[in-house]
Amino acid sequence: HPLPFLDDPRRLRRLLSSCAALRTLTRLHALLIVSSSASSHHILSSCLATAYARAGDLAAAESTLATAPTSPSSIAAWNALLAAHSRGASPDEALRVFRAIPAAVRPDSTTFTLALSACARLGDLATGEVVRDRASKAGYRNDIFVCSSLLNFYAKWGAMDDAVKVFDRMRKRDRVTWSTMVTGCVNAGQPVQAIEMYMRMREDGLEGDEVVIVGVMQACAATGDVRMGASVHGYLLRHAMRMDIVISTSLVDMYAKNRLFDQARRVFELMPHRNDVSWSALISQLAQYGNADEALGLFRQMQVSGLQPNSGPVVGALLACSDLGLLKLGKSIHGFILRRLELDHMVGTAVIDMYSKCGSLASAQLLFDKVVSRDLISWNVMIACFGAHGRGRDALSLFQEMKRNEVRPDHATFASLLSALSHSGLVEEGKFWFDCMVNEYGIEPAEKHLVCIVDLLARSGLVEEAKDLLASMHTKPTISILVALLSGCRNNKKLELGESTAEKILELQPGDVGVLALVSNLYAAAKNWDKVREVRKLMKDHSSKKVPGCSSIEIRGALHTFVMEDQSHPQHRQILQMVSKLDSEMRKMGYVPKTEFAFGLLNTSPGTRLVVIKNLRVCGDCHDAIKYMSKIADREIVVRDAKRFHHFKDGACSCGDYW
Repeated sequence: HPLPFLDDPRRLRRLLSSCAALRTLTRLHALLIVSSSASSHHILSSCLATAYARAGDLAAAESTLATAPTSPSSIAAWNALLAAHSRGASPDEALRVFRAIPAAVRPDSTTFTLALSACARLGDLATGEVVRDRASKAGYRNDIFVCSSLLNFYAKWGAMDDAVKVFDRMRKRDRVTWSTMVTGCVNAGQPVQAIEMYMRMREDGLEGDEVVIVGVMQACAATGDVRMGASVHGYLLRHAMRMDIVISTSLVDMYAKNRLFDQARRVFELMPHRNDVSWSALISQLAQYGNADEALGLFRQMQVSGLQPNSGPVVGALLACSDLGLLKLGKSIHGFILRRLELDHMVGTAVIDMYSKCGSLASAQLLFDKVVSRDLISWNVMIACFGAHGRGRDALSLFQEMKRNEVRPDHATFASLLSALSHSGLVEEGKFWFDCMVNEYGIEPAEKHLVCIVDLLARSGLVEEAKDLLASMHTKPTISILVALLSGCRNNKKLELGESTAEKILELQPGDVGVLALVSNLYAAAKNWDKVREVRKLMKDHSSKKVPGCSSIEIRGALHTFVMEDQSHPQHRQILQMVSKLDSEMRKMGYVPKTEFAFGLLNTSPGTRLVVIKNLRVCGDCHDAIKYMSKIADREIVVRDAKRFHHFKDGACSCGDYW
């Protein structure tokens, strides 16, 4: 025989297992077919199919298997084909091959492991259950590899109850297994269980790897368990474990989300290398929790470092601009986004929100109208923008347009809509849509919805109806809800109901001086002087917690802040002179103008619109005074207080004195 090895199956097997070149493989296959060794061809068909699978010709591998005699030993070839499809990012093809395995071929641990891996990649829970049952019937219920794959399959798709069942029956657990459970719990929104799983892991004598540590940090950030987070941080330091960029960033995020900014900064500053996620973790949380100045400083520092911000830090910077009312800087960041980034849903919504909160509703609306693909959050934010600016009917029109676009409203949509209707005094519309929310959309009213509807009814004098509505609810009214009712009672002289509401508020022990002042005023209106003295004493006890009144105004890109009784501004003398001019015009009306408006008038040209940001709710006296200022100075004055916007022009306010 010219090629004697063709008649030697053992030599052929060795040759096929070592053959990596597809061209050589096909020539060997051809030789087997045309040679007198047809029997060898059939005997070696499984080896041949395995070789084809390794070489990447999966079609040839499958056709070879289809003509091969079925035997338990051929499972290796089927496994090779399964593995090749998995490596080639074709999990659906891997499952098709799994289903095609002949009944005479007995799947083994590798077969089930590969099939479960394909199910995990596809999120095919139904097929995963079928594979699990087949593995169990075949005797692999407790096989370490099958269990690990099944565990990963459940954890990846949030079926943590099933994952725990598999985990608890595993006789051997390695670090990867524990890591799968910790990260699975975090991703499934079960941070408490993730921390418990980590503690079990430590009790089992295993140390956490990078994936576990990051998962625990995410869980601590979500639960506010700073003690556990700091404990893990200390463990890392004591054991001189490698603090790479991923672990350090997770520490920054954990501390920042729990408002421990000193610790977050310390970890951040010690990082030798930072990526955009690291910067975003600190910038976003600083902006979100009232440290807007520092957030913007860090954003500029990031740019100076040469790292181009992505959407995370940019959204944080926009949030800071919104908080401070920095329209000029916000516009600059919008320009940067248009030049360097994609205006996706998240970034686009942040820009819309920034324009609105900086007083430029027209710019927010223009950008919203340009967005072709709008998600639910975009609609919600724009409805909220209209509401904050006192444009209740526009908010309602937008809500109805959203419905026509077949976007289903959620709890946040109705919160924004009801707030808008409340601010505009649209009573019948508010009642109608509150009922629709409950009865048509099946949304259970939360505190934010009840505050809006009670405020709407009580302000309109329908305090008894508001009280009856609360009585029909299954939840106990919170301070915010009761304050809305109390305010309506006071404004509409419903003093008996007001006193009973005030009693309920005091039972909840409010620490807010503003709330206590409202309660005191109600008792004073009812001439209940004993209660007035009692509440005044509480106010005195809480006076150290009172937030001082603060207003700010942006002039030519610079932010100027005025705190109550502060005389440190370099233009203090000129401001007082402008106040004197306003005072002479307004004295007969009995109003005292505020210095921040005088500063704006002093430093801008006639006709320039002024936008003032206040940290507290504007009071009735201020509201009336600013109306007269707008007429005297012939200016549009926009005031954003803690609740909403007021647009003053020609002696009138956009809220129609309903706020």
